[in-house]
Amino acid sequence: MFEFDKKFLTKLGELREMGVEPWPNGFEVTHLSTELHARFKGVEDPSAEDYGEVAIGGRIMFRNRMGKAMFIRLADRGEPTVDDVDNEGNAIKRGGVIQVWIKRDNVGEQAYDKLKKLDIGDFLWARGTMMRTRTGEVTLKANAAQMAAKVMSPFPDRFHGVTDVQLRARMRYVDLFMNAETKAVFRMRSRLVRYIRNFFEQRDYLEVETPMMQPIPGGAVARPFETHHNALDMQLFLRIAPELYLKRLVVGGLERVFELNRTFRNEGISLKHNPEFTMIEFYQAWATYEDLIVLTEELVSGLALDVVGSLQIPFEDKVIDYSRPWKRADMDVLICEATGIAHDQMRDADALRAFWVSKHGDGEKLPTTVGKWWELLFDEYVEATLINPTFVTGFPAEISPLARRTDGDPFRTDRFEFFINGWEVGNAFSELNDPIDQAERFAAQAQQRTGGDDEAMYFDADYIRALSFAMPPTAGEGIGIDRLVMLLTGTPSIRDVILFPTLRPEGGRHADAE
Repeated sequence: MFEFDKKFLTKLGELREMGVEPWPNGFEVTHLSTELHARFKGVEDPSAEDYGEVAIGGRIMFRNRMGKAMFIRLADRGEPTVDDVDNEGNAIKRGGVIQVWIKRDNVGEQAYDKLKKLDIGDFLWARGTMMRTRTGEVTLKANAAQMAAKVMSPFPDRFHGVTDVQLRARMRYVDLFMNAETKAVFRMRSRLVRYIRNFFEQRDYLEVETPMMQPIPGGAVARPFETHHNALDMQLFLRIAPELYLKRLVVGGLERVFELNRTFRNEGISLKHNPEFTMIEFYQAWATYEDLIVLTEELVSGLALDVVGSLQIPFEDKVIDYSRPWKRADMDVLICEATGIAHDQMRDADALRAFWVSKHGDGEKLPTTVGKWWELLFDEYVEATLINPTFVTGFPAEISPLARRTDGDPFRTDRFEFFINGWEVGNAFSELNDPIDQAERFAAQAQQRTGGDDEAMYFDADYIRALSFAMPPTAGEGIGIDRLVMLLTGTPSIRDVILFPTLRPEGGRHADAE
């Protein structure tokens, strides 16, 4: 149970004895800090203009009381976008914070005595006219001010902010008002999602919604979360991908669809993985994976220019170049280049095993098939080297259970994954629309699951029935939104681009519930 600090409870009692309501309501706020900085930028004396009264509200981030007057800095939802210079002539961005000057003679002695009880972290409402101080700062000269909400927890040191990574993720509500960089990341995330939505709507895609709880999890090779529906007395799974439902819609005649979706996978947590994450999946009839390569370049490069303003974006100790066209290469070619394995040995499982054993030693759980060997060798030797955007093509059918086989080479599929900074960011293919082939691949996946592979797919008979009504030639793709945000904001940890990442409860497994 949460316990309030006795010091704050004492102060609360003092305020109420003075007739102060700590959590009042009904305030009118007419302006944001950013609007006021923009309006009076370059205006030497705002008080000389007939601008009228303004009312603002925000959290107190700084307070300096000097006898019969006080200066307060309020933070509101305004964004620091106004180009200006500080008192030393340095270029800065104004907005997000506005200064308030409160003088006893202007607000009245009784009101001023109450305002002297304000703490850093309290919310304040103030109304007045605009002025500029002797130091040159645009300031609200208050003729009325009132506490709007009382803080009841110790406020973090404003000079050091909140730097502990675990604490920032666990107490995002504190991180957001203490760290401007955090707020900027999530503003950029919102703009990124809006850009993506507009991008597809402008190309005649229909935004749709598909089930998050599914009787059969499908569309990816992953371990699902399980739950139970009491009224129907049936097992359900949180979706690992919306793919099979979106392709059902293509069968139904919705030829271009997309979904910005929350997806859940019961797997490990790392700098790049959170059990709950956001993807966009989109499907286009009468298209191939080659068409999606062009579309993906256009989408991501356009995002970089629109959201960041550049195609060369720093990430940690490197600069990633999003300029088009991106590199393209077949999976086996990249493995050969990285390992020195001869290309004519790439479909010989024994040769691939011999190479691995020579480098890493033997092991019981090593792959036994060529497709699985390609997957392991790519992960070990290639993936981390793909820094600039790269399309990897030519995936084996064995590890691509939903992709169309390549004409003339049924071992391969018409599939690509694209990588940035050594991370897989997107996966796409020309869709397998042959219901007989798809049924056989589902059966093979189900056999792997029976053999102990918890991430193998289930056999989805209804999806096969949907394909039996014929799906036109179609291409589809899924792109990880969280990883895109990380890359474009230079953020190395996924928990810093998800407002509320999955964390172990404080104090133990059941502490929060108790």
